[in-house]
Amino acid sequence: MNNSNATQTKGNFYALLPLFLFVLTFLGAGIYLNDFYELPSPIAVILGIVLALAMFKGSINAKIATLLKGCGDDKILTMCLIYLLAGAFTVVCKATGSVDAIVELGLQYISIHWLYAGVFIIAAFLSIATGTSVGAIVALGAVVMGFAETTDVSLGILSASLLGGAMFGDNLSIISDTTIAATQSLQVNMKDKFKQNILIAGPVAIITVGILLVQGFALNDNIQLDTSSSIEIIKILPYLLVLTLAVVGLNVFVVLFIGIIAAGILGIYYGDFGLLEFAKLSYEGFTSMTEIFLLSLLTGGLAALVTRAGGITFLINFITTKMNSKTAYFGISGLVSATNLAIANNTVSIIIIGPIAKQLSDQFKLNPKKVASILDIFACCIQGLLPYGAQCLIILSLAGGKIDYLDLVSNSWYLGLLFIGTLIYIQISSKRTPLRPLNETVEFWHI
Repeated sequence: MNNSNATQTKGNFYALLPLFLFVLTFLGAGIYLNDFYELPSPIAVILGIVLALAMFKGSINAKIATLLKGCGDDKILTMCLIYLLAGAFTVVCKATGSVDAIVELGLQYISIHWLYAGVFIIAAFLSIATGTSVGAIVALGAVVMGFAETTDVSLGILSASLLGGAMFGDNLSIISDTTIAATQSLQVNMKDKFKQNILIAGPVAIITVGILLVQGFALNDNIQLDTSSSIEIIKILPYLLVLTLAVVGLNVFVVLFIGIIAAGILGIYYGDFGLLEFAKLSYEGFTSMTEIFLLSLLTGGLAALVTRAGGITFLINFITTKMNSKTAYFGISGLVSATNLAIANNTVSIIIIGPIAKQLSDQFKLNPKKVASILDIFACCIQGLLPYGAQCLIILSLAGGKIDYLDLVSNSWYLGLLFIGTLIYIQISSKRTPLRPLNETVEFWHI
């Protein structure tokens, strides 16, 4: 017991090896095979789990219990159930013709040149209103894919616009889990954190929109639509219903369930499918999310094993020992980034690092509003760029193999510019006056 407590306090570098094995296997196979999803991602994470079970101390029963507790974490299970409902909603809406109706309507009234920037802006507003990047991606994903299928636009740029806009809104929304976690940890007002965030993210978003407009106006206005067919406006109802209920703040499970039922009623009424086919389509939507479901579940279990063995504590201790008055902001950003890389959940990363960031903020007399903003921004950047993060996985799953991870991330202007811009902002805005040194050991919260 004493050895276990000592390991938790001190941290354990070797506890990170299973995580490294997972990431290197996943990324290495993708680079070697030139396809990040040729090797099923759940197999890669299972290799990490097997190594963790083999090398970590303790009885096999205790390690399995930790694994199951991580897999059964309420945040992990919530995300997994959202995947299932989102898959069913997407497949049923496609069969009903809702996606086609929205695409045709949009292309009749929106210039093709504004499409990239328009997707970014719409995703940003929806994500700000709902407080969730995943919800915005789920709500708009199928429509975005429909635009790409119907026009000559780049699916990679369009998908990256959706990703960037969704992460922009999630980072700024006052009802976002990440905002709540960051402000509560640093004990600052949400409006103050918003003002600090918009100071950094606002200019980056404007630059991103400018880049997307340049890319959009370089397109040929060559839309191939069957103009002889009339648009069935009523088939847009499921999406309007989902967007409206999401903005109102209804529980995401209820929103998606109502959306599925609405799409099913329309499909049955218009003869697109029968009741039994509706059930089969819903199940088809479930199975389309199998890989993402398993990956999230197993990653939660691996993260729990790594955390229990002292891996996350090692990262925290390693980075904080390198801090001084001039590098404190960078150190905090490194802490939350490294933690998010390990557990692939930006909210949980902020919850873990938040209390430590608060202690460091007090110790070094940092600006708490700035610290809260930096916590949220770096967690957002890393989460949005993770190939095994929920946001990338959902978009790539909806794309159905038509783009890969590199296509998506190489066009994610907003996330890349936000990362660089925040580093520059920290460097420029850091106080030049000497700060109180860290002359005593920081008492870390055990994970």
